[in-house]
Amino acid sequence: MSTALPLSHRALACAVAVIWGVNFLAIHLSLQQFPPLFLVALRFALLAVPTLVLVPRPRVPARWLVGYGLGFGVLQFSFLYSGMAAGMPAGLASLVLQASGPITLVLGAVLLREKVLPRQWTGVAVAGCGMAVVGVARAGGAELLPYLLVLLGALGWALGNLSSRLAAPPNPLHLTLWMSVVVPVPMLVLSLVVEGPDAILRSLATSLTTAAVPAWAGLAYTVVIGTVVGSGIWTWLLARHPAGVVGPFSMLVPVVGMLTAGVALGERPAPLELVGGFVVVAGVLLGAGRGRRVSVPPAAAPVEVPASCAEVAVDDLRRDLEGVEEPHDVVAEV
Repeated sequence: MSTALPLSHRALACAVAVIWGVNFLAIHLSLQQFPPLFLVALRFALLAVPTLVLVPRPRVPARWLVGYGLGFGVLQFSFLYSGMAAGMPAGLASLVLQASGPITLVLGAVLLREKVLPRQWTGVAVAGCGMAVVGVARAGGAELLPYLLVLLGALGWALGNLSSRLAAPPNPLHLTLWMSVVVPVPMLVLSLVVEGPDAILRSLATSLTTAAVPAWAGLAYTVVIGTVVGSGIWTWLLARHPAGVVGPFSMLVPVVGMLTAGVALGERPAPLELVGGFVVVAGVLLGAGRGRRVSVPPAAAPVEVPASCAEVAVDDLRRDLEGVEEPHDVVAEV
């Protein structure tokens, strides 16, 4: 792995941040047509069908594949889409979802007994303070519930991260794609129970009209560009560079998300929300920073002894042992 990012790889990392930042605008457009839980089922169904046909199943334990799908797919997007449908601005949602990083760190320490450096705990504390500031800014009436829903989405993402880590897939992109196979059925059942069949049928009945074109365009962007292209490039970068080098580029996602939502939707975050967002980004970057590298000398290569040398040594030993009682056991051990 290379610890230095070439300019072209930096450009790719920035491109992924732009793709994922615009993804929140695409979700907003799709939510104008479909109920949030049904939209999650539809999104992953469109991804699951070609995955089953074209992508080999990753060689990981089924429990971690299912756990990744339930955490990353079901929990994260159920709460994220529900929060945005309830009024969470797209740009601010892209920011609050970044809480998954610090939450993953805490859960990894508690559940997996992973070692956490003091600097990382400091980053968690700083990011937590930033989230609290954003929460205070949105504490007025109906604005708090959407914020809490998106925050629960970040928790779902963190749980999915733990399952992905335990799965240790040889090809992470295959795991990301196969995760989509887990999501559609439970999400469809959840949508039928919570949203009801009438809401689903109404959204489908008007889905072929001109007014529904932006929703389908947003859904296509989310599936093809956001998931396949974005995740594909990101996985390619992580295979060539340490996560601590590539990961900080994800902090550009909320920047792009908020700028895109501001231009396309006219969203204007409150000053306190911007302050909290800045603190969150600072905390995540602090926690993701790389510690001091310790140089470990390479192990010496084993010395191969020619067979002829070994035979000479055994012959010498035989001569030395002449006259010794029962020497064969000694030679046999050699």
